[in-house]
Parts: sequence; structure tokens; C-alpha cells
Amino acid sequence: MTTYPDTTPALERHPWPPFIPDGARILIMGTFPPKPQRWSMDFYYPNRINDFWRIMGLIFHGDKDYFWDAAQKSFRLADIKTLLNERGIALNDTGAEVRRLKDNASDKFLEIVRPVNLHSLLERMPLCHTVATTGEKAAGVIAELTHTTIPKMGQMVVSPDGLEIWRMPSTSRAYPLALEKKAACYASMFHHAGII
Repeated sequence: MTTYPDTTPALERHPWPPFIPDGARILIMGTFPPKPQRWSMDFYYPNRINDFWRIMGLIFHGDKDYFWDAAQKSFRLADIKTLLNERGIALNDTGAEVRRLKDNASDKFLEIVRPVNLHSLLERMPLCHTVATTGEKAAGVIAELTHTTIPKMGQMVVSPDGLEIWRMPSTSRAYPLALEKKAACYASMFHHAGII
């Protein structure tokens, strides 16, 4: 009897616990981190060519490179955590366990085997009434978990229990929108949520 090698992609578990500041008021959720060789730091949005921290630098400090350490070719994690703690911004991803159907970080080829336990996560954040997703796939997962429709880009829907769920532009450079326009979209959502 001929045996064939198992070609099922490996199951990956999320590498980090949720980041939940005291008094967190908003939860920002992507899909899943890239592979470790693409990390510039051991934290959310670690890829040096992802624009999430550049967007945050523009919004909160008026400088897209505020969190970037050019000499180390990494983001400045201590400064990032200071911002998140001061503003009550929590981070987690929608995929708890995934398979990469192609050997890359694209959401298009990411199978979410087990989504995050959103209810349990939100129970740990009693002041949080806003969830923002950073991309289409994450928005779809949250819509399924909350029994809501996927919002239009830059807009929100309200779940039956009053949770405001925003769909934000992807912070990947593959998403065709200028950095400044992405930042303006995120800033508008932060204003609405009372973060700025």
C-alpha cells in the first residue's frame, strides 16, 4: 500500500496573549501575525512594512515614524505600550488557530480553524464598547461571531447587545489607499469612540 505525505498546512496558534490595558475602551483586531521571520518585534503588527504603527504615529504624534527605530530596524515597543496604556487601546487578533494555505501572510490564503473567544475577551474589558477590525477577513470573523453584517469601509454597525463594530482599512501596504487617508479614517473612528 502506497502512503503519501500529509500535505495539510501546519496548524499555528496565536503567539501572543491579548494586550489589555487597565480601563481598555476599544479593542483593535487584525487577523493573525505573519511568520516570525517577518517580525521586527515580538508584539502585534510586527512586520516592518505594515503601516499600523505609522498610522498610530501620525494620529497621536503627528509623525508617521514616531514609533520607528531606524537604527534597530524595529518599532519602539516600550513607546507603543505607553500609548496603548494611556489611551485604553487593547489589541488581539480574530484567529486563535489558523492554517496558511500558501506560505505567506496574506489573509486571502489564511484558514481560521478556531476564532478568538470574543465574548470571553470582552468580559475582561468592562469599559470596552467598541471593536475595530483592520481588514476584510477580520471584519468577516467578527460579523460572524456577533451575528451582525460586515460594515462598509470606515463605518460601523451596532450588535444586538450594543457593541459598536468598525471596519477599518487594512494596514497592509497591499491595500491601495494612501497612508494619510488610512490615518484619517482611523482618527475619525478614534474620535467617535472617545479615544482622542
